[in-house]
Amino acid sequence: MAATLPRRDLFELPAGVIYLDGNSLGPLPRGAAARAASVIEREWGTELIRAWNSAGWMAMPGRVGDRIATLLGASEGSVTTGDTLSIKVYQALAAALAMRPDRRIILSDTGNFPTDLYMARSLLDTLGQGHELRLAAPEAVEDCIDETVAAVLLTHVDYRTGRMHDPLAVTRRALDAGAVMIWDLAHSAGAVPVDLTAWGAEFAVGCTYKYLNGGPGAPAFIHVRPDIIESVRPVLAGWLGHAAPFAMELDYRPAMSTERMRVGTPSIVQLAILDAALDAFEGVNMNDIRAASIALSELFIREVEARCPSLALASPRDPERRGSQVSFSFAHGYEAMQALIDRGVIGDFRAPDILRFGFTPLYLGGVEVIQAAEILGEVLDGNLWDDPKYRTRSRVT
Repeated sequence: MAATLPRRDLFELPAGVIYLDGNSLGPLPRGAAARAASVIEREWGTELIRAWNSAGWMAMPGRVGDRIATLLGASEGSVTTGDTLSIKVYQALAAALAMRPDRRIILSDTGNFPTDLYMARSLLDTLGQGHELRLAAPEAVEDCIDETVAAVLLTHVDYRTGRMHDPLAVTRRALDAGAVMIWDLAHSAGAVPVDLTAWGAEFAVGCTYKYLNGGPGAPAFIHVRPDIIESVRPVLAGWLGHAAPFAMELDYRPAMSTERMRVGTPSIVQLAILDAALDAFEGVNMNDIRAASIALSELFIREVEARCPSLALASPRDPERRGSQVSFSFAHGYEAMQALIDRGVIGDFRAPDILRFGFTPLYLGGVEVIQAAEILGEVLDGNLWDDPKYRTRSRVT
């Protein structure tokens, strides 16, 4: 039997707000604040440093990683949490290049999230070994994978349009060519079914503050395929990735598990919030979430296109080719989004002209989707966006 969705009662959502931005920052899960308070007041407050043992703090990165692994089709022990997504991209890419020392090409696509490309270029500048970051159009990237490529670094779901790569086909092409495959699951984890075991990629990374609702600054995660973990060389050899951190040895010995991808001291309060947030996924199958997501996004597209002829669909029309978001292009996209937010419908804007809307079936239903489309229609029909107050650009769009 399909799980009952939505589960709006599991989230603290303000009255009068239709939240279509969980693909950027998930809402506050009910119980997360109490969990954080307990960690601060009861564990830290009474146990002090003893809480690393008595409250199980040291094991939290792996324990929470295992909970994420169940949503990613990954095996127990293959996912650990901590640091930021940028750091995890850097770690995975550096390890991949070390695994292919005779190759000099990193392949990505022009739709990738900029920080992934920034981190790749920073790594190559640091190495100074003549590597090249090569970019292809998203539709052409698979055909560009050959025996010269050391690593393929792709984001599964495009952050602007929601376009989704075929992970099985791309990974198979990479492995057949002898390249290392790295997937960024920032817009996939908790939103679309992922089966890392079936995909077979060596690495996957992602953040937890979007569809996993871990809160601003929530720790990232990294997955390493179990059969290669003992040969992976961590470029950031932090003390908590050591085989015996408290032996205080002067020389580094990596842990014999995914623990070696840990760097510094974990953010315990943030991990506790993330742990509480993952409770919302208990008893829910990712296929049910995906089916509900497609139904909501298809409804939104129909309603918007019936009301807003000035908008152009920027996402793939085929729901099987897009993630859990819908994007429309509009010349005055920034102003239109500010007007929409001012009327209680929260999405976001991505340059140069993208109105972006995320669909999270855990707390979103069809009634809200139709209401959002109606309000968007009012904003455009009445040119309500054409107000000087909506032209001021905030630092976060």
